[in-house]
Amino acid sequence: MSGAEAGTARARAWYATGCGETERGEFAAAAGSFERALEAAPDWREAQHNLGRALFELGRVDDAVRCFEAATLGPHPGLPRAMMAVVIPGSDAADHGAVLAARRAWAQEFLPPLRPGPAPRARAPNDALRVGYVSSFFHRPNWMKPVWALINAHDRRAVEVHLFADSPGWTGGDDYRAHSGDGIHSIAQMSNEEAAAVIERCAIDVLVDLNAYSRPARLPLYQWRPAPVVASWFNMYATSGMPCFDYVVGDGAVVSPNEERFYCERVVRVDGSYLTFTPWSAAPDVAPAPCATSGAITFGCLASQYKITPAVMETWGRILQRAQGSTLILRNAALASAGVRRYVHDALAANGVARDRVRILGPADHREFIGTYDAIDVALDTFPYSGGTTTMEAIWQGVPVVTFHGDRWASRTSESILRAAGLSEFVAADRDGYVALALALAAAPDQVAQARRAMRERVRASDACNGDRLARAMERLYRRMHEERTRGHAADGSAVR
Repeated sequence: MSGAEAGTARARAWYATGCGETERGEFAAAAGSFERALEAAPDWREAQHNLGRALFELGRVDDAVRCFEAATLGPHPGLPRAMMAVVIPGSDAADHGAVLAARRAWAQEFLPPLRPGPAPRARAPNDALRVGYVSSFFHRPNWMKPVWALINAHDRRAVEVHLFADSPGWTGGDDYRAHSGDGIHSIAQMSNEEAAAVIERCAIDVLVDLNAYSRPARLPLYQWRPAPVVASWFNMYATSGMPCFDYVVGDGAVVSPNEERFYCERVVRVDGSYLTFTPWSAAPDVAPAPCATSGAITFGCLASQYKITPAVMETWGRILQRAQGSTLILRNAALASAGVRRYVHDALAANGVARDRVRILGPADHREFIGTYDAIDVALDTFPYSGGTTTMEAIWQGVPVVTFHGDRWASRTSESILRAAGLSEFVAADRDGYVALALALAAAPDQVAQARRAMRERVRASDACNGDRLARAMERLYRRMHEERTRGHAADGSAVR
């Protein structure tokens, strides 16, 4: 065997090992294996793509984007371009222009041609607007909390609700409160063209995507324009980069007017937060703050590992080095892997946080997962990809979430929720302010314990749990969208009151 043949054999062996480790959730080991494969075959594009996937799962998003960029130079650029479009809002190095460029590049190369779509349906003034929601995750009750808070609160005299379920076997239930006039349509086994035909037969007036890039394979559906108005809400948190979306729904916290030029869609806003949550009746009771007895603050974060970037860990290191006696609890699904736990311990140690100050926990059923907040005094948000449901669950359990006004929508979702919840005192202006705020709370354990006792009722009474408020605002938006489409002119992006 020649030297070149031996190198190819080594590369293939490491590549196969990395693929197996990825399947088992051993992302740190997988990254090492793909790196070894690339040492032997530096231009192997599939190995670069798979290395990017493993690095992303570890939270090394900037490195992952560089791998995907390299992989797009190969003969099969579709997957790495799609992965870039998915992950780039969470890249520290990416700005609004980079997000728009990455998503446009994928859309222009891999989407089918844009179809004109149906004309607006003629409606009498009091006819209910037919609104369709498309999701591949209706079967995920915890993730759908903000969705059900809106849909359950819709006035069925104003809105006829249709759910297009891309979730195999889901026909209702969970936290969705069915109404007799609602339509549930399974599209799980359909092609995008077939699903578009079903939506068009339902004569939907406003079609709302709930997936965004969490389900890239369904995005081509909207190029068929199966409704006169196509909008995105809940999960887009950046531009789609696609010509088929007319609107994206946000609020005044997440998108500023001077950022709208980076959106293909018209940005429309509701007053307050674009997200609300139905209180979870099965949530554990609020436990006493651990600092009330220990005298020291326990920080924590239950965000997905891919949100915990090197910049996040460097910032947490700044906090824990200065907050004497403080500790940190982390919990997410990726931490089931001993290799990932080692990676996190090592990364935090490199930022001055000793191993014995960090408690790392793996996945759990949802009640046990939420119960982790019993041991946490203050939650530390991630950036540039902040919390959503994670933030809401923390404050529901009485745990303040420290965040800051970031540089993009993805980094301002926690801010939107906290302001709606009347907890704006936990929103800093910038990353240095985030550190200062965390340190101020660490120095005031009595204040943290007192805030915890009142927080659930404070949140319950706030707009963060006011689905009726959001439903009325969204209904006004939907009517305006349809009217503008009917009149043939575009929205100006201002708030609807």
